[in-house]
Amino acid sequence: MRKLLSMTAIVLAAALAGTSAQAQDCNAAGTVGSAGSASAGGTSASTLGTAGACATDDGTTASIGSAGSAATADGKARSQTKVNENPNQLKAQSKAQAMDNGTFSKSQTKTRVKGDELQSKTRTMSHVPGEKPVKSTTENTTLLPAQ
Repeated sequence: MRKLLSMTAIVLAAALAGTSAQAQDCNAAGTVGSAGSASAGGTSASTLGTAGACATDDGTTASIGSAGSAATADGKARSQTKVNENPNQLKAQSKAQAMDNGTFSKSQTKTRVKGDELQSKTRTMSHVPGEKPVKSTTENTTLLPAQ
């Protein structure tokens, strides 16, 4: 019994001895995002990207997210997302494309956090053979305010 009581005391002491970290307020913060969808015939494709950054006295932290989806009734559909990080920037890119006998829909979103700039750009395109392609571009840029 004495050994069990000692182990319990050690576990309880370890749990209570944990350090707590205080959250810091952002001196400057920003978010950015863009999204788009394209559809033609029995195909559709959509992508989106979003990013946020918070500058504190200890430095800047950022987060990024991106996704894509494609669908078709009878053809081929594919989507992919890549996220890259290095000391200078955080980048994400999503692509989605659906094809069915010459009819296609595609969408691409690129999102980036570099220094105090957050940027997201989405391009979409859909096409039915014999018709003019339908294209769209959406771009958003946010600069973190000076601290």
